[in-house]
Amino acid sequence: MGPLGWLVAALRLPVLVVVVFGGLLIHLTIRLFERPLFGLRRPVTPFITQGVCKGALAILGIRLKTQGRPMRRRGAVVANHASWLDIFVMNAPQRIYFVAKDEIANWPGIGWLARATGTIFIRRSARDARAQKLTFEARLRAGHHLCFFPEGTSSDGIRVLPFKPTLFAAFFTEELAGLLSIQPVSVIYVAPKGRDSRFYGWWGDLGFAAHFLRVLAQPRQGHVELVFHPPVPIAEAGNRKTLARICEAQVRDGLAAHLPEGVMAD
Repeated sequence: MGPLGWLVAALRLPVLVVVVFGGLLIHLTIRLFERPLFGLRRPVTPFITQGVCKGALAILGIRLKTQGRPMRRRGAVVANHASWLDIFVMNAPQRIYFVAKDEIANWPGIGWLARATGTIFIRRSARDARAQKLTFEARLRAGHHLCFFPEGTSSDGIRVLPFKPTLFAAFFTEELAGLLSIQPVSVIYVAPKGRDSRFYGWWGDLGFAAHFLRVLAQPRQGHVELVFHPPVPIAEAGNRKTLARICEAQVRDGLAAHLPEGVMAD
């Protein structure tokens, strides 16, 4: 980072903090009234989350483009996972609730935001599977659109890792299978001019603080595209393995079609 990068970071950071944590304060205040009146349903606070996420992307200078439309029917959204930026990118054009690994709840900053905005935290253990399944069902019945990252981890942003079928099992219950659909979404990050194609990817041993600072200090950003694919009815998929393959194929095709030529990795 040169002097310009440090200057850009110094200008963006306080504004970003005010928008994100100011929005969180408003969100928590409204939840004091929203929770007892509406229970699981959240008729107001998701709009605040959307506004904060749009504002965060604007402050960072990252343009968001969309193709297709978020579904209106009941169900969930699945997407490839490349970065902590996915939180802002996926929330900006739609009202969703993330499903995330349990350890994220304890992360400073991100964990607080995730809990406040209704994220469901899961443990990868058979002992907790039934309770988590019941939680999913309750949230889906309340009309929430849950958002999964079926790869199970983040990638470098220029490939799609295999989708884990186990994450789709919660949707195959007798009561819900005929009512729900899954919408695959391709998340495509296009790096700033002159930067590595994996610039926005956060994976492996990359530290959050270093990656956050690198993105924050980038004077001229690239952009991100969301491709909303047609929803897949659960009942038509037959089983979780088939559903995982269908969603993975659509997400991979969307990434390949929108990345610059020659960038997509196997």
